[in-house]
Amino acid sequence: MIGSFKKTDIALFAAWVVACVATLGSLYLSEILGYEPCKLCWFQRILMYPLTLLLGIAYFRGDTKIRVYVMPLAVIGGAISAYHFIIQRIHAAAKAATQTSTACGRVSCEQDYLNWLDFITIPLLALIAFILIIAAMVYIMRQEKKSTAGEVQAQELA
Repeated sequence: MIGSFKKTDIALFAAWVVACVATLGSLYLSEILGYEPCKLCWFQRILMYPLTLLLGIAYFRGDTKIRVYVMPLAVIGGAISAYHFIIQRIHAAAKAATQTSTACGRVSCEQDYLNWLDFITIPLLALIAFILIIAAMVYIMRQEKKSTAGEVQAQELA
């Protein structure tokens, strides 16, 4: 594994780095800066943290089949992040969420601890991380399909 630089290995490594940065970033925000996560942030963490472990093990083992386990976690996490971002950014959605209180607990899901350039928030950063992981898994799937198709053609020619 170490020393081989196949494109799928690089994509797997990139996905692992993204998951690590997202995990460490969320821990920094809550444990160092003291920002208390809302319920939706907790759900996003529940889905991101295992990706760090799964992708790390998969990278060091050279196991691209991990995408079967990674994709559901990343897609569900991305959906929750998108919903959370909508709650924060669209006032009507935020108001509806607080009235029903389905997504909010002690800390409001509307709370905006981080607001860079007036639109980059914690849920948006989580969404970007999930999208990057999904993109890496899709890339790996496409590369494997290409290599499988190439092997089939080579066998037909032989």
